[in-house]
Amino acid sequence: MSKISAAITAVGGYVPEYVLTNKMLEDMVDTNDEWITTRTGIKERRILKEEGKGTSYLAIKAAQNLIDKSGIDPLEIELVIVATATPDMKAAPTSAYTATQIGAKNAFSFDLEAACSSFLYGMSVASKYIESGKYKKVLLIGADKNSSMINYEDRATCIIFGDGGGAVLFEPNQEGLGLQDEFLRSDGIGRDFLQAKYGGSSYPSTPEAIKNHEHQVFQDGKTVFKNAVFNMADVAVKILERNKLTVNDVSWLVAHQANKRIIDATANRIELEEEKVMMNIQKYGNTTSATLPLLLCDYESKLKKGDNLIFAAFGGGFTWGSIYLKWAYNS
Repeated sequence: MSKISAAITAVGGYVPEYVLTNKMLEDMVDTNDEWITTRTGIKERRILKEEGKGTSYLAIKAAQNLIDKSGIDPLEIELVIVATATPDMKAAPTSAYTATQIGAKNAFSFDLEAACSSFLYGMSVASKYIESGKYKKVLLIGADKNSSMINYEDRATCIIFGDGGGAVLFEPNQEGLGLQDEFLRSDGIGRDFLQAKYGGSSYPSTPEAIKNHEHQVFQDGKTVFKNAVFNMADVAVKILERNKLTVNDVSWLVAHQANKRIIDATANRIELEEEKVMMNIQKYGNTTSATLPLLLCDYESKLKKGDNLIFAAFGGGFTWGSIYLKWAYNS
């Protein structure tokens, strides 16, 4: 019997209708379109504005898009993983509500949180359930309502983040397609450089903390940028070397959309031409856990069975890694 590998067999995505452009940000903070575009590559981002709607709304919409496109019966889904840094609420998992709302009544579910690396780590976890032979359909969703933790008076962070959700379905494959290898890392030193300090168990929210915006994201941009540039490129090189892949073997680089300069640095490190680099940061900004599946959704029509995809991500904490996956179907 052939070895079971975990292949992506369907994708879906969703972004809110409301568009926050660089021009609009010029009226909110001391910045301008040229400054933002030059330093980040971002032109606009989507924001979920409706009151009472959180990350689960984005996750549900992305999952429903996948279900509608693929025709899968939600009752066949056995596990739903929601990768997110912005769960709806504490104590009640976003994944359980999401699974119920999409009709995956036979599935168990859990949330997975590793900052901007959440979806990448989720790919590793989802694949292990498939490779075990016990599960046949695992739905992995990456979704974040980043606007819920952004201070729109802080130009260092409000220009970067957007809201969105993306989903992929993992199923068994015996043709040698799907996830081939992974190289995942973390280093807790990064906790001080990118965080929302108040609102967790160490520092519960207080009126004073909220007044001072300490429940919203703080980022030491220079330190995060330096670590992201080095580590994303480093793991991409390692995954290629370990699998004896040359740049000619790579069909696509699927990199976390945090900053165009970071993506370009990763591509340059492995000497990959621009035409093979997936990019949608200009439209959505950094959607955290949703960037990788949204790339797959946007580029699905260009992907061919057997394509070699190199995923790379870096997130707060710090978390980072790279995954090598063979695409399993033609659109």
